Amino acid sequence: MEFNIILSGVGGQGILTIAYMLDNASVANSYHFKQAEAHGMAQRGGAIQTHLRISDRPIFSDLIPQARADLIISVEPLEVNRYLSYLKKDGAVVSSSTPVKNIPNYPDERELLRHLLSLPKVVLLDAGKIARQAGSSRSQNMVMLGAATPFLPFSLEEFPPFIRELFGGKGSRVVETNIKALTMGFKASSFFIQLVGHGVSKGTAFALIERFDPETVEPEDAAEWASGLRGNEERAVRRLAELAGDVPATQAGLESLLHQSSL
Repeated sequence: MEFNIILSGVGGQGILTIAYMLDNASVANSYHFKQAEAHGMAQRGGAIQTHLRISDRPIFSDLIPQARADLIISVEPLEVNRYLSYLKKDGAVVSSSTPVKNIPNYPDERELLRHLLSLPKVVLLDAGKIARQAGSSRSQNMVMLGAATPFLPFSLEEFPPFIRELFGGKGSRVVETNIKALTMGFKASSFFIQLVGHGVSKGTAFALIERFDPETVEPEDAAEWASGLRGNEERAVRRLAELAGDVPATQAGLESLLHQSSL
């Protein structure tokens, strides 16, 4: 087994905290791992990336060759583009849609998200919004770790002990907020993956994930949702956009909306 991960984002987003969690999970599973030092600008807001390699055999280089990454995890959407050349043909991208506009010519957000959603295997979700729902905007990195877990050689249950170890000194509230962010990211991502797997477009899946509370999402309900959306995706997304902030925050509320006669 060999699994190569590119972690990307900007300074201050906690990229190395994600690496810490993955490193510890590798040790706990008796895997070999190598992590490259963070590359990029060390200042807050500067681009940053790290390579993480996990294997059941010895690893001789800490840098991932071009076209050998199984997964890109990005806490900032524009940063994905820097590293697509590293991605395998069948590799996955898990990215936040929350931009950090650290350059004056930051591209149009809609075009950027449209590009990401065109990738063959991608999960896109608003980590900033989910982190705030969990209790702290600073937990976006844990949202993204949870979102990436369906693609990782680890289970979700392996990460909370490392969160407690790392954040324990900051108090129980910080610990529980980060665990909640991790879980919400996982549920949102799993629901996205299941919807797409049942024939819903990635754009519609992203629009749905943006609009409701991931705590209420049950991935096993995706087949029923996909069946209800079939043939009505465009109208459903338009209706969601019209309602904007008035969209119900729970899955039950959104389900009621999707089954209104107007759709």
